[in-house]
Amino acid sequence: MMDTSPVEAGGNDSLGKGTRALVIGAIGVVFGDIGTSPLYTFSEAFSDQHGMPVTTFNVLGILSLVLWSLLIVVALKYLTFIMRADNKGEGGIMAMMALAQRATRQYPRTRRLVMLAAVLGAALFFGDGVITPSITVLSAVEGLGVAAPALAHWVVWIAVVVLVALFLIQKRGTGGVGKVFGPVMCVWFVALGLIGVYNIAQHPLVLRAINPWYGFNFFVHHGAGGFLVLGAVVLCVTGAEALYADMGHFGRKPIKIGWYGFVMPGLMLNYFGQGALLVHYPAAASNPFYLAVPQWGLYPMIALATAAAVIASQAVIAGSFSIMRQAIQLGFLPRMPVVHTSNEEVGQIYLPWINRLLMILVVLVVIGFGSSKALAGAYGIAVTGTMAIDTTLFLIVAWRMWKWHPALIVGLGLFFLTIDLAFFGANTLKVEDGGWFPLVLGLAVFTVLTTWRRGRELVLRQLKHGGLALGPFIANLAEHPPTRVEGTAIFLVSDADAVPHALLHNLKHNKVLHRRNVIVTVDTLETPYADPEERIELADLGHDFFRLTLRFGFADDPNVPRALHECSKHGLEFKLMDTTFFLSRETIVAADRAGMALWRDKLFTFLARNALPATAFFSIPGNRLIELGAQVEI
Repeated sequence: MMDTSPVEAGGNDSLGKGTRALVIGAIGVVFGDIGTSPLYTFSEAFSDQHGMPVTTFNVLGILSLVLWSLLIVVALKYLTFIMRADNKGEGGIMAMMALAQRATRQYPRTRRLVMLAAVLGAALFFGDGVITPSITVLSAVEGLGVAAPALAHWVVWIAVVVLVALFLIQKRGTGGVGKVFGPVMCVWFVALGLIGVYNIAQHPLVLRAINPWYGFNFFVHHGAGGFLVLGAVVLCVTGAEALYADMGHFGRKPIKIGWYGFVMPGLMLNYFGQGALLVHYPAAASNPFYLAVPQWGLYPMIALATAAAVIASQAVIAGSFSIMRQAIQLGFLPRMPVVHTSNEEVGQIYLPWINRLLMILVVLVVIGFGSSKALAGAYGIAVTGTMAIDTTLFLIVAWRMWKWHPALIVGLGLFFLTIDLAFFGANTLKVEDGGWFPLVLGLAVFTVLTTWRRGRELVLRQLKHGGLALGPFIANLAEHPPTRVEGTAIFLVSDADAVPHALLHNLKHNKVLHRRNVIVTVDTLETPYADPEERIELADLGHDFFRLTLRFGFADDPNVPRALHECSKHGLEFKLMDTTFFLSRETIVAADRAGMALWRDKLFTFLARNALPATAFFSIPGNRLIELGAQVEI
């Protein structure tokens, strides 16, 4: 992960090479999704579904709505307010959840509602991770249908090939490719701006749309029809969440510089250029983006748009990896393999199972919907739902943690939530036209996340119910000492106050106890990274028993052997060749009893059976491990 501290500190590097590199990197990664929105926003606004005639009045009204949506949602809401809520520099909905939960620690019900809202937002974000690659690549390749209509029937299959290739290269890492993302996107935004200037120069009257009155008058004139068009207008701000989610990679300042100095001008000019074309040539509403391009530049623009779409898709895929890894660490998903694809940047990871699932879903979506216009109906619900949740969690943090004045909280809440809910409401009207897909997908992911979390709670409750208290057990061993063998035994447990099942089995069947016994628990903090001073907590329980708590942040790599090596600084030294790890592996049995519905018990059992073993997840060497089974009914 890139080091943003020099930039955030505002030191000598504030205008130097380091900042420029971060700004270019942010342009390549952060703004890919929002930067490809001009491909489909205007064509969707004037689609047959909305029945909006292409008149100068309507073009200026929609253009004004697009302009002010970018200013209010992106510039004001995210860049000015939401990005203040950083969790040790990290952003994203899971980081915001951790902040909000910390702020509501004294209110258990509110804390649980915060958790459910954030999990729903993460589930919707996963849906966005399926739709964004599909619609961006499809809309880019559809330029072939404009340049050479005979190729139109190949568009879907070309898009499928591009997307499958993108998913297949994920396992190789994107470090090398990532170095060219920034320059390519810089060329993309320059091209957007130049195309916009070219068309605006021919019909400058579209600049009147800067006046918000045109947007307001559009609503007054069209009423319910104008509200429906909001479902298309919101497409111009899809990707705004990425500004906050990727804050930990680049820092707040480079993202702001990239937006105000480069991205926003390119987007604004292009939208106004498309508006100028539609005023002059209403028939261009079928694909105003490509028809705004001069004929000689059409094929180069198709190639550049496809590259930009791939980059935007890559950013969303990487974001899905990141948020799913955080969900694993926070206990909302079963453990699964996490592959680090870079030796330099810890943030570059690859989750094989998530990658396969995304690829299958994206291919099915592209083939099933068949065009960007059909997919536009499915786009928006996931994005606007996540935006509304971001706003709600931010207000909780500002109220409970930062102690902002209640009047300011109410004012901001009314202003931003009115906009978020208006966008969301407009998109709910598209449920029959594809909007059902992100809702169904989001509900499925939400069910998995909450089922795993609840199932783990039930398993821990069952284990605690049948466990023995550790303190009296150690005292009893002192009075009736068993045979001891040399070496250290490490017992990985979830409850540090109970006797590990593996220890009891070892005593019962082998009649021996190791010379030194360490009860280890691994805790995940509500911060992305654990500070060195909070990473390790050691307690001497007497009679050569120790309680060791290892703490990791939700973005940390939970490497237990590495953490044990650091224990020498705390007076407890480990020699790996003299150390044996004991672990109880629970076999979950679904039973018709209080806790969860039977079908959720069976889902949890399936997830547990296919989860990555704790030993692999915590990097414990297999040749130093003894696993003992235990059956748990839930």
